[in-house]
Amino acid sequence: MDLATLIGLIIGAAVIAMAMLSGSDITIFINVPGLLIVFGGTFAATLIKFPIGDCFRAIGLATKKAFLQEADHPAELIQLANTLTETVRKKNIIALEDVEIENTFFKKGIQLCTDGHKPDFIRNVLVKEMNLSIERHEMGEKVFRAMGESAPAFGMIGTLVGLVQMLSSLEDPSAIGPAMAVALLTTLYGALFANLVALPIADKLRSRTDQERINKSLIIESVIGILQGVNPRILDELLESYLPVNKRHVIGNKDIEPPESTSGDTADETA
Repeated sequence: MDLATLIGLIIGAAVIAMAMLSGSDITIFINVPGLLIVFGGTFAATLIKFPIGDCFRAIGLATKKAFLQEADHPAELIQLANTLTETVRKKNIIALEDVEIENTFFKKGIQLCTDGHKPDFIRNVLVKEMNLSIERHEMGEKVFRAMGESAPAFGMIGTLVGLVQMLSSLEDPSAIGPAMAVALLTTLYGALFANLVALPIADKLRSRTDQERINKSLIIESVIGILQGVNPRILDELLESYLPVNKRHVIGNKDIEPPESTSGDTADETA
């Protein structure tokens, strides 16, 4: 569970609720026509922009990525790569078939190694899978960002609807209040949904995607290094570029056998 997302939503909702309760009854902020205009209109516009399957997958992805799933830390992946490299040096690449690996992407890469595939083939397969996975996650971000852009616009549409109703019933003072409520509350609903829910979740999905790109790039370099028999200390040096500067030179500060002369690919790029 990612507590940051949950705590942020709770604090934001609590602050707004306290502001509403401080001066009046909170029930005056509930307006069904306004809610229908904002949320119904936002959902309809999202369906027009994206296929219906992508919309519902985005909701599931937001729940999984923003609230439930926590990405593996790069330092843990480097440590795992180091352990697997030690296993290969002491035994052979086939010995990795008996190693339990929780990360499914890492596990697939090691499986390709034990199946006897060439480094270039393994890299192409893993890079393709990484890119397709990131594209699916980026779609979730696009859907929520589109919701965040549409909600304030439908809030303004609701405001215009309320003003038209108010101006058309000036001769009836009892109708002015409900019409003004629609005019004001729809703008409030649109702004709240966009800035407290849709856009923050879109940004969270973007950060999750960026972290996944870093982790999977690190895993690809790790798998290729393991297959080529790179020395654990050298592999640490290659993979530490994926860590913040203040976190480097920590993983390698452990007893490792003296380096041997090996050849291997270096990390393609840092994140």
